[in-house]
Amino acid sequence: MTLMQPFRAWRPRPGLERRVAAPPYDVLDSEEARTLAAGIDESFLYVSKAEIALEPGVSARDPRVYAASERRFADMRAQGILLQDATPCFYVYRLEMNGHRQTGIAGLASVTAYREGRIKKHEHTRPDKEDDRTRLASTLRANSGPVFLIHPENPDIETLTERLIAAAAPVYDFLADDGIRHTLWVMGQSEMIRDLTAALDGVPAMYIADGHHRAAAAVRVANDIPEAGAGFLAVVFPTSQVRIMDYNRVVRDLNGMEEAEFLRRVGEGFRLRPADGPVAPNARHRFGMYLGGRWHHLEADLTAEQEADPLTRLDVSILQERLLAPLLGIANPRQETRIDFVGGRRGLEELTRRVDSGEMRVAFSLFPTGMDELMAVSDAGCVMPPKSTWFEPKLRDGLVVQTF
Repeated sequence: MTLMQPFRAWRPRPGLERRVAAPPYDVLDSEEARTLAAGIDESFLYVSKAEIALEPGVSARDPRVYAASERRFADMRAQGILLQDATPCFYVYRLEMNGHRQTGIAGLASVTAYREGRIKKHEHTRPDKEDDRTRLASTLRANSGPVFLIHPENPDIETLTERLIAAAAPVYDFLADDGIRHTLWVMGQSEMIRDLTAALDGVPAMYIADGHHRAAAAVRVANDIPEAGAGFLAVVFPTSQVRIMDYNRVVRDLNGMEEAEFLRRVGEGFRLRPADGPVAPNARHRFGMYLGGRWHHLEADLTAEQEADPLTRLDVSILQERLLAPLLGIANPRQETRIDFVGGRRGLEELTRRVDSGEMRVAFSLFPTGMDELMAVSDAGCVMPPKSTWFEPKLRDGLVVQTF
């Protein structure tokens, strides 16, 4: 199999796309999903988070949830809410948010390329989340949520994409409730498919930006179910169009320290000075800290050797190794319940709110991880600390679905 291939997607019947398309399963809790899908029977949340169709309090891992998801997915196809394309196609998927635009290609990414490291990852997966997505895909016999990939710049891919956009009307073009615009074109012409397949296969590697659990689950399913084929659902974007947003931290307590002692110890590992207002770091190795109703600037110095290491030089690594672990006792942020993460558009106001409310004691704002940093870590075969990257806008579930 080449790096990416076309497929016969199940898609919303024209006119229903705005009602069907749903945020990714992992950006909403059950109650948020229940509220968002209320009164919208066509919502794909009844497939991706089917606990909302059951009584409140039912665990998302309850066997009844997978059965409900399977029933709803079958009903959506039987009722003509979802229709399948007659021939394999690529799909050009554009997202727009606050003036930012990114245009990618939806297709089937190669399982072999994932196994062999040509589709590269930068995160560990959690067994419980991977097991959940594996069970859902096996039950549905479908990959229902796309993996978000990025590829190095390739003018041939962009030329083919723009040629289709200029020649064909989109099949969907709608503004979601969160203000993000989603536009989809179908590429079914055999000559364009051939040329785009070759162009995509010409990139040296693709990188998982978001969706590590979905990718790992899809590969597990492909191992167990021959009909799953050799590819998994993905949308790939050029690196120049994709942006990573800041992914900040809030901590519940000061690990037994008073504020004065904590500030003194922070000053031993960082250059520390008070700020006049909220701190949105404007460069690498700079941080903001909100404590006791006041913001502070933190700056870290690295040696040349540390700067040369793709993991050590990450700001998320600096904060973890110099402050969160030694001072606050958070050795494993993946499992520690005293820390939480605030990403994307929620902004610094959410950090101050959570500290001022008394829920959390201290907050840290970070400069966003760079695309070059992500690729350097992936190329080195390393894994980033948890919650290092937040990509936005998010792909919607239900616009294109792969069955097997």
